[in-house]
Amino acid sequence: MSIAFVKLSGLPSERVLALVEPVLRAHRVEGVELVWRSDRHGWLLELTIERPDAKIPGEGITVDLCSEISRDLSAALDVSDLIGPRYRLEVGSPGVERALYRPEDYQRFQGQGVRIKLKRPYGAPEETDAADATEGDGAAATPEPAPKTPWTGQRVLRGTLGGLDESGRVILETDQGTLSLDLGSVDNARLVFDWQAAVRGGGRPRSTGGGRKPRGVKRSK
Repeated sequence: MSIAFVKLSGLPSERVLALVEPVLRAHRVEGVELVWRSDRHGWLLELTIERPDAKIPGEGITVDLCSEISRDLSAALDVSDLIGPRYRLEVGSPGVERALYRPEDYQRFQGQGVRIKLKRPYGAPEETDAADATEGDGAAATPEPAPKTPWTGQRVLRGTLGGLDESGRVILETDQGTLSLDLGSVDNARLVFDWQAAVRGGGRPRSTGGGRKPRGVKRSK
């Protein structure tokens, strides 16, 4: 098992992960993010989790489950003494607007709203185009402009996630039509929850995890 996004600057990452992953396996959950950072209250080790078969972010992640994982992980970290400064441990759901990290995330959450930020505007020539088009006399040929589309020049795209096609490209269904994106062109992507629809329909996200509320335990040395 691995965690999709890990940022443990200043900590022995491999040793921390060696403690975290067995706890996740014992509780039959997967790690989404494990981040070591500081805020106005001090140092924080933040872990977000989800059920491996959940099609909705946070589904099946309860307060009790997060408390149990916090307790077990805190005990393991205490014994290991890997973290020097006083810190807080928080375990929770990644929330209904979960970031997408792996190719399988795009497949798993198809049918949900998504916001995708590209590395360069849609339809812009690749950075290597000019070099590849250089003639023998050293002059660079002007690359052919890409055909214009409703998304040309946009760097942020919004729509409904359609999963992955057979070649592993992301399918995005928009009001202007359907397009496919190479995963390598994506800078970051995040699910978008329709809060207005939730209010109209009775009001709460279907996630049982309660968003990103802290559920951890405080620990000090």
